[in-house]
Amino acid sequence: MLQLILLGLVVVLFYWYAIKPMSYWRERGVLQQKPMWLFGDSWRIFLRLESFASMFQRAYDLDPNSRIVGIYQFTTPVLLIKDPQLLKKVTLKDAEYFMNRRQVLPENGDPLFTKNLIGLKDQKWRNMRHILTPSFTSSKMKTMFALIDECCIKFVKHISQKDQEVVKVTMMDIVGRFACDVIASTAFGFRSNAMEDPNNDFYVMSEDLTNFTTARKSFKIIGFMLVPKLLEVSVKCYETYCLSMDYMIHICIIHFLSEKSSSAIQEINVEDITAHAIIFFFAGFDSVSSLISFMSYELALHPDIQARLRQEIDAGFKECNGKMNYETLMKMKYLDMVISESLRKWPSFPLSDRWCNKTYTLEPEAPNEKPIIIQKDLLIIIPIKAIHRDPKYFPDPERFDPERFSDENKDKIDPYTYLPFGLGPRNCIGSRFALMEIKSWFAHVLHNFEIVPTADTQIPVQESKKTFTLQPEDGLKLGFKRCQKI
Repeated sequence: MLQLILLGLVVVLFYWYAIKPMSYWRERGVLQQKPMWLFGDSWRIFLRLESFASMFQRAYDLDPNSRIVGIYQFTTPVLLIKDPQLLKKVTLKDAEYFMNRRQVLPENGDPLFTKNLIGLKDQKWRNMRHILTPSFTSSKMKTMFALIDECCIKFVKHISQKDQEVVKVTMMDIVGRFACDVIASTAFGFRSNAMEDPNNDFYVMSEDLTNFTTARKSFKIIGFMLVPKLLEVSVKCYETYCLSMDYMIHICIIHFLSEKSSSAIQEINVEDITAHAIIFFFAGFDSVSSLISFMSYELALHPDIQARLRQEIDAGFKECNGKMNYETLMKMKYLDMVISESLRKWPSFPLSDRWCNKTYTLEPEAPNEKPIIIQKDLLIIIPIKAIHRDPKYFPDPERFDPERFSDENKDKIDPYTYLPFGLGPRNCIGSRFALMEIKSWFAHVLHNFEIVPTADTQIPVQESKKTFTLQPEDGLKLGFKRCQKI
């Protein structure tokens, strides 16, 4: 008898916790897939059978006419929003309901994870954003340009030293080393030399940040060993000598110390700055490396686009007597077009999210719809890559076509269907810096080399199933062939 009671209890508990949660969206009249018990829609990711982007793409494609789709991350219901106007409401008009991002750890958890700009919430996020914004003004970008330009010259020199007609490379590795050098010099004020040193500690730790199994360890190493020492030097230099060093973290510290008397800023300490310094590693290393790699892949497969882009770049170098400057780089329209199309097809972050912080009602717009109550603490997913590949917004979306972003065409694009840097108040704070870095790299590389496919190039390129961000599966093998200058 006792065994039957226990068995019945197990069945009830299994139903309540493993089966019933999978009907959450269906009970509310929201379209959903057929989830697996316990694993929801995440089981393919759990088994490494598909990427994160692919999971949300499947949900997105369920019904081309639906504005929303319900999905399950294991047993947790999550709402995917497809409609551009609904995205505008959630991220802009009604942003106070969706101000925060996904809370991965409790607020009293590891400060290196919870105190950076991504993990912070509400007023703490606003205070930190205020501290960080001065790092990305136009004047600071011009200053950073010189440091990035130096790294680009080093990259070209490194490739030029190779004694091959076509220098074969793994893009994610070699561009990652370039990005690492840029982060070291622009964010922390020192030269890492990752390009020349294959075992460079700074590069190895930066690379590990994008690896599921080693990321937490790397956060600890960088966060508790390297970054605090760099910050300590910056604080002492400013407080003792009032030295103004033009790299990002030092600019943040200057702004932090100069405003420390205000009540809002008093709540921020060097630990908070340290936590955000870690994000420079992740955002500057991973997203830039993947975008440069994917754009290089597209240029290798489209030599006509590459040739036209090289013409513009060569003309720019000629205009500034062989030494690229910030103003000339920013004027390159076709370079802007090619980068914009690369970000459309290969956004570094294939999705974004918002956390509902108070109950919100989605009002019906079609006759077959009914009001949907979004409960507090429910997660909203913004499927950036899926929207970018939707033929309703971008005809023939698999085709790489920079003309989508020409002066004649770009105004036809709904701004809520092109989201490479997110939307609303919590968009990417470093987008201008990332674009400048990418432009500088391509200006120098295409001025000196032709990017070509090799026998090892994977065509079509496959997306990695091991990372949250969009990355090529095999690191992307390409070649650099020296340009024949006339």
